Amino acid sequence: MSSENISLPNQSFPATHGEINLTELTSPWLIIYFYPKDSTPGCTTQAVGFSCLKDQFDDLDASIIGISRDSVKAHQNFTEKQSLSIELISDKDEMLCQHFDVIKEKNMYGKKVMGIERSTFIFHNQQLVKSYRKVKAAGHAEQVLEDLKMLQQS
Repeated sequence: MSSENISLPNQSFPATHGEINLTELTSPWLIIYFYPKDSTPGCTTQAVGFSCLKDQFDDLDASIIGISRDSVKAHQNFTEKQSLSIELISDKDEMLCQHFDVIKEKNMYGKKVMGIERSTFIFHNQQLVKSYRKVKAAGHAEQVLEDLKMLQQS
């Protein structure tokens, strides 16, 4: 179980295909992952990983939503270019980033910058059950899928 206590905010956010309110999604399971930037190597690896496994997540009644500070237009271009099958939320004002506490100081080419720390959260019936911080993109979607299967068995 997660030691963090994060609830889903009850409001709508702009996404690839319109607006999304995380509290109104009908799947009992929800995977939310935060990533730094569209069309960068690690973020592409992660988004493609989740997209490739989307059918398996669907079979487990789980929705997957990626969130970054990129614009909806950037998300749409990223989705089209990579043939993504998952929904992406644009969090330009960092409301969700702040809510989930994923903005961290990072070292970019020797400079200190504030950016999104790659993080993933699994919710069941709107309750946080597992969180991942400082995620490595490669293999992460597979790890989340395996963990989800274990959570559903317990």
